Amino acid sequence: MLIPGLVDLHVHAPQWPQLGLRLDLPLEQWLQRYTFPLEARYADLDFAAEVYPVVVDALLAQGTTTAVYYATIHVEASVLLAQTCLAKGQRALVGRVAMDHPAECPEGYRDASAETGVADTRRFIEAVRGLPGAETGLVRPAITPRFIPACTDALLEGLGRLAAETGCHIQTHVSESDWEHDHVLARCGASDAASLDSFGLLTRRSVLAHGVFLSGSDLDLLAARGAGVAHCPLSNVYFSDAVLPVRKVFDHEVNIGLGTDISGGANASMLNSARHAVIASRVLESGVDPDQPRAVRRREGARITTAEAFWLATAGGGIVLDTAIGLFKPGYAFDALVIDPGRDRAVGSQDTPDELLEKLIYLGGQANIASVWVAGRRVSGRPQAPNTPAMAVKSGKRLKRSSQRRIAG
Repeated sequence: MLIPGLVDLHVHAPQWPQLGLRLDLPLEQWLQRYTFPLEARYADLDFAAEVYPVVVDALLAQGTTTAVYYATIHVEASVLLAQTCLAKGQRALVGRVAMDHPAECPEGYRDASAETGVADTRRFIEAVRGLPGAETGLVRPAITPRFIPACTDALLEGLGRLAAETGCHIQTHVSESDWEHDHVLARCGASDAASLDSFGLLTRRSVLAHGVFLSGSDLDLLAARGAGVAHCPLSNVYFSDAVLPVRKVFDHEVNIGLGTDISGGANASMLNSARHAVIASRVLESGVDPDQPRAVRRREGARITTAEAFWLATAGGGIVLDTAIGLFKPGYAFDALVIDPGRDRAVGSQDTPDELLEKLIYLGGQANIASVWVAGRRVSGRPQAPNTPAMAVKSGKRLKRSSQRRIAG
């Protein structure tokens, strides 16, 4: 089978060394005790050079043709991540993380001031745009305030002005956990989404991770601005204590795709993310508390299908990024995976294309990815054997009006 490349809208590349660790803690403790100290190590370029090639290779092997990366506060190491993506042929947005709030960021791992955070972000943008090969647009810089709790108002305002000036994508977290959501309400007197909008950080090129606690009015605001949500179903289990109601996001016509949220999500496979999205939606619909009557614990109509999950992992991600990827369609980049269904998956000639796709979502993994192509170039896996027919499985059955929005990229 030939399928469009997978789009991971939310990856913390520097967190790769702690993948699968310390997921029993609340978000704020996990960040302070483990994640921020790990990210601080990327001041050492040798350490960054050891980790980042492994991350990019691993994601390409899993079929992630496009990744939206958070790096760290370090300009040089963040540029190195962008260089690595270019060298290995992965389509990517890379963001140098900005964070300066002394109450929420460790003394040894934060921007010295709002002015420094904006200046270093500008320097990062210019460096990435100046890399050899960056003129193709394969790798682009993103303005990356970590999230509102980690940033002062002055930094957020400065980054909003920089976004308007440069036209860069913006990535941040929004309404991920009760702690983050409540922190922003108490500090700003408005929701996470409304506060980002007031700082000029809610645009057609904004990628907002999680969004579990977005209200209906928040979603309407996102739809009006054209901003997108990166749904990270596995990490939401660990740090949100809730499930994003994807069907509600669809109903408000908000752009949405999927992310792994490495390392808050302990799995690098976007096929697994699609699987987890289906499972999470079924859990939301059925409810989990057996002591409650079925009628009370259920949320009717919350489930999504495997086809919708596949769409989120491909075309949905391309729409969020305002980039012509995720579909086999004239004018779109040829980012694709050659899939070998395998002989151990009960796959036979009797399977229809829809059945093959369903089995891929529920059973597929890295072993089934024969080769990976980005922008028409094979970047991972083995060449396809000559004269081997491939069945193209498209993600292009448009499911919501939001998916029909014009892509300008």
